[in-house]
Amino acid sequence: MQQGFDNKKYIELQAARIRERIAQFGGKLYLEFGGKLFDDYHASRVLPGFEPDTKFRMLESLADDVEIVIAVNANHIEKAKTRGDLGITYDEDVLRLIDVFRSRGFLVGSVVLTQYSGQPAADAYRHRLAQLGITCYLHYPIAGYPHDIERIVSDDGYGRNDYIETSRPLVVVTAPGPGSGKLATCLSQLYHEHKRGIAAGYAKYETFPIWNLPLNHPVNIAYEAATADLDDANIIDPFHLEAYGKTTVNYNRDVEAFPVLKALLERIMGESPYRSPTDMGVNMAGYAICDDEACRAAARMEIVRRYFTAAVNFKRTGAGEEQLERLRSIMQRAGVDENLSPARRAALDKEQATGGPAGAMTLPDGRVVTGKTGDLLGAASALLMNALKAVTGVDDGLQVIDDATIEPICRLKTGHLHSANPRLHSDETLIALSITSANSATAARTISGLEQLRGCDAFFSVIISAADEALYRRLGINVCCEPKYERVSLYHK
Repeated sequence: MQQGFDNKKYIELQAARIRERIAQFGGKLYLEFGGKLFDDYHASRVLPGFEPDTKFRMLESLADDVEIVIAVNANHIEKAKTRGDLGITYDEDVLRLIDVFRSRGFLVGSVVLTQYSGQPAADAYRHRLAQLGITCYLHYPIAGYPHDIERIVSDDGYGRNDYIETSRPLVVVTAPGPGSGKLATCLSQLYHEHKRGIAAGYAKYETFPIWNLPLNHPVNIAYEAATADLDDANIIDPFHLEAYGKTTVNYNRDVEAFPVLKALLERIMGESPYRSPTDMGVNMAGYAICDDEACRAAARMEIVRRYFTAAVNFKRTGAGEEQLERLRSIMQRAGVDENLSPARRAALDKEQATGGPAGAMTLPDGRVVTGKTGDLLGAASALLMNALKAVTGVDDGLQVIDDATIEPICRLKTGHLHSANPRLHSDETLIALSITSANSATAARTISGLEQLRGCDAFFSVIISAADEALYRRLGINVCCEPKYERVSLYHK
């Protein structure tokens, strides 16, 4: 893929910007960390060159000054709220986050349960954290929040919350998902710090929308596509325009909440250090774009991917029609349609020619390869094999895995595992290829091409299985499917 983002420059600029903000507040900063911290695949897709763990690596350059506080809403624990991308509950994800942070040398100071009101599941979780040696603090609901400023900034509001003991100049407040109470945690801490005579400030680190790109830049539009289910939008920051005469982009929710937030900061600190929502941010991503056209192209493709993801979800569940319509509108704004990727046309043509499900993939050099459903391999498996052959220079007509290797696996699936589908899924195909590579130089050469497929776009003429989709995503291949099933049925496993 053509690189459009200078990752090294970004890390340097971002770390320097955060250091400046720490110094601005006298040596202590509560940094609300929005979005995904170390698996930001959306950013890596729309800013080619941005690594999914870039924000994590940026923090590593500040590691000696960083302390992590993880906020989780007690109501989310009570309702067993789940992260859709990982399939685990928020309380389990907190433990996962702690493990990841600690494995990279970060100090995880504590966990704070926000909106705590004696929920039984939250109490059980507190006990579990105590057994694991993790310090847990409680923050409570505040009557009249967020508009009753006088009550909020008082001993009956933030004053009731536990004061979180911290020891580092940069306190990163993160969470397993939205609605966890990161902002409230930061402001509660500011209240307690200022009561103790400790100088401290607040800032927000959110990658998107990128404030110094135009409102209708495809990268910013792609963020609207990514959050289409929230029915939010990017808008011009009116407070920044009024204060400085400069046009910047922000999220409508942040703009709507700013007057209240500004009033809270004035009450806590005496005066607000910020004149606009844009002022609060520290994001420097816009300054690290080195090829604007490459980022525009990547963002347009991401918008189309989001459309197909929503279309497939609507087909599967019957829910999300408004989101789908919103994405159609977003595509029109971006000047793209369903046929942006040449892989779609190739997959549909292959299906028409063969009479069965098919797939196509755009390779790094622009070539498009296809794969069809056969007797032993499904469309996803066939496409993966053909793509690997293409990028490693193996003859397309060469049979890399013998039928004698595949057929016993097919018999195992139907005869012993009672699968109705004897064909190999893509993960099973890779295992067969790996086994073959022990005695075949050609197979070893073929499997060596996996990394070259990272970032490629694949399109299928039908909705593929969850196993195939998961394998493609693990390989870093972007997947889109036509919103239709291979067979007419009410139940699809």
